[in-house]
Amino acid sequence: MRVLVVEDEPMLADAIAEWLRGHAHAVDLAYDGAAALERVAVVDYDVVVLDRDLPLVHGDDVCRELVASASATRVLMLTAAAEVTDRVHGLGLGADDYLVKPFAFPELTARVLALGRRSRPAAPPVLRRAGLTLDQARGEVFRGSRYVPLSKKEFAVLAELLRADGAAVSAELLLEKAWDENADPFTGAVRLAVLKLRRKLGDPPVVETVTGVGYRIS
Repeated sequence: MRVLVVEDEPMLADAIAEWLRGHAHAVDLAYDGAAALERVAVVDYDVVVLDRDLPLVHGDDVCRELVASASATRVLMLTAAAEVTDRVHGLGLGADDYLVKPFAFPELTARVLALGRRSRPAAPPVLRRAGLTLDQARGEVFRGSRYVPLSKKEFAVLAELLRADGAAVSAELLLEKAWDENADPFTGAVRLAVLKLRRKLGDPPVVETVTGVGYRIS
C-alpha cells in the first residue's frame, strides 16, 4: 500500500517509515501539516498516519481537508493525548482510527493494514489465485505448498496483482502503490521486479504481460 507518515519528530517519523517499509508498504514522509497537504493533493494514499500536534497546519485541519475532499484515503491519527474526550474529538473530525503514543509498532502495522483494506474495494487478508496464496498479515507467499521468499517490493507487486483478481494492472499503478515518491518512473523498476517475481514463482508462469496495458495473474 501507499502510506504517508506525517510526524514532526524526525526520529519517530523515520522509525515508523522504516518499520512500515519492512512490511512491504511504500512510505512517504511529511514533517508538518503544510507538507502533508501538498502530498495528499497529488498522491492517492491508501492510509495517512497523522500526528495530531503538527506545526504550520494542525493535524486536525489536515484531517478536515482530507474528509472535505471526499478522498478514499483512511486516516490513522496519532496523539500523546490519552483522554477519552481527545479520542472522541479526533474521530469526530473524520479520522478512521486513533492510536495513542507510545504505541507498539506491530499494533501500528495491524491498524494500517486494516485501514488499507477499507480504502479500496474490500479484499480478504489472505489472497489466492492461480495456485498462489499471499498472507498479507504474515508477509508470506506460497505456490501450492512451496514457500516463496520474496523481497518487500516483489511482495507488494504480487499483492496488487492478486487484488486485481485477474484484471490487468498498469506499471504506473504498480509504481504508485509499491514504491515511494523517490522512485524514478524511468528506471524500469517495475519491469525488473516482475521479472524477479516470475523467476521466484517458477513454472508454469502465472504473471502475464498484457501488451500496452500492464500485468495480470492469469
